[in-house]
Amino acid sequence: MPDQDVPRARRMWQALEPVHAVTYFAPEPQAACQELGTKGFWMSYFAQRAAPLGAAPPELVTALFYNFHPQLVARAVPDVWAVAPPGRFLQVRLTAVDAVLRRLLGPEAIGSAAVAEAAGIARAAAESAPTAGRALAAANRALDWPEPAHLVLWHAQTVLREHRGDGHVAALLTAGLDPAEALVLFTADTGLGMDWMRTRRGWPEAEWAAAVERLTDRGLVGGDGGEDITDEGRALRAEVEAHTDALADVPWGEVGDARAQRVVELTGPLVAAIVAGGGFLDRNPMGLPRPAG
Repeated sequence: MPDQDVPRARRMWQALEPVHAVTYFAPEPQAACQELGTKGFWMSYFAQRAAPLGAAPPELVTALFYNFHPQLVARAVPDVWAVAPPGRFLQVRLTAVDAVLRRLLGPEAIGSAAVAEAAGIARAAAESAPTAGRALAAANRALDWPEPAHLVLWHAQTVLREHRGDGHVAALLTAGLDPAEALVLFTADTGLGMDWMRTRRGWPEAEWAAAVERLTDRGLVGGDGGEDITDEGRALRAEVEAHTDALADVPWGEVGDARAQRVVELTGPLVAAIVAGGGFLDRNPMGLPRPAG
């Protein structure tokens, strides 16, 4: 039975996100982008994630991705579109993800009825996700649906996770948290380490310190360098996450509880195989822990 203490949208995100995350953290997409001419993790990351937008300028990518420092984005964009046009990166992304999933899941799972059923439900959810005000979700949903079923499942989760991410930005804005402040508060709450997270999102020390000072003035963090989140800060973080979950729940509401839970059941073994097969780094350049199995 699903954990009723965890909102449905969060359960679905946790269950399906590893299917999408191989796009950035498995070796095949990285290698494919480097063969085109990208350099380092971030150039391939921004290329693959921003490609559905077309040849987006750095200002647009920074605005939509939200928590990366503009200079970090500008080191990759727009130079990456001189390496290859967005359409080429979309082709490479899909081909590489196909290779990753075939390697990690194996031919029997790839061609299984379970994958086909899960893909059908996930696609129904993705197609029902509202995209007004959600640029990344809309851009990905405007792409042609791939085949076969394991790529349908991947594409559906790509749309759904960008739909969630677009909503998360709206929740952060509503909470009055700018990009640096959002990262500081997240880091204080999770204990990942301020310097570690700051460098992985490209924030200079002075700008990070200014964000810590603003949050301290609001009573959201305390201690040396903002490492200690206050009760008020923790409450605001919980409010942001609850708002994000509520905004992300619409597509799963259209699908319904029974079919949503069916997706969790069907994809559980697939996600376990993805994680166990080495699809992710334990500590990766995004500054995130490896997805749980």
